Amino acid sequence: MMDLVRDVLDKQVVDRHGRKMGRVDGLVAELRPGRPPELIAIEIGSVAMARRIGERTARWVARLATKIGGARYAQPYRIPWSSIRRIDIDIEVEVDAPGTPFDDWQRWLREHVVQRIPGAR
Repeated sequence: MMDLVRDVLDKQVVDRHGRKMGRVDGLVAELRPGRPPELIAIEIGSVAMARRIGERTARWVARLATKIGGARYAQPYRIPWSSIRRIDIDIEVEVDAPGTPFDDWQRWLREHVVQRIPGAR
């Protein structure tokens, strides 16, 4: 049996080619009458992370993300549990990072913030 919080939450997520996508910020479970909950996805992104602090913080972060990047950033990026290839030190997923909203966000940060830091590459 797996302890989801210990074994999944906050672990590094890497795509099928080993590119880092961020960390698991949230878990999505489906509640089913008369049956145990079923994990259906992991979430990556600032909104999911902010939701761990509270709904008010999550709404504020979603508004900020929308202003900066557009409406598609108001929701966390979800990776279906069926796309999880392996859980080890990192969580390997059957997803290509380029082209995802999360990769767009990282590219924007790299181009507009990180490159302006003295000594950054």
